[in-house]
Amino acid sequence: MPVQDWRPSSIRLTWFKSSYSGANTTECVEAAFVAQAILLRDSKNPDGPCLRVSGQAWADFLTTPPHIHAGG
Repeated sequence: MPVQDWRPSSIRLTWFKSSYSGANTTECVEAAFVAQAILLRDSKNPDGPCLRVSGQAWADFLTTPPHIHAGG
């Protein structure tokens, strides 16, 4: 699936931190829901690029067993 750097300029987004980001806040991923997609960004760089993935890709990622994410 192609992925693109995408940052909306005309809409206000509500970002939330991943529950797996950890308490030390040095490795945080934030997400925001937009029409039929999810935006992801590095919380340490909120003005930087966003990654846009489809709702289906996000659902697949969330339901994939952890050992597959790790490449094993």
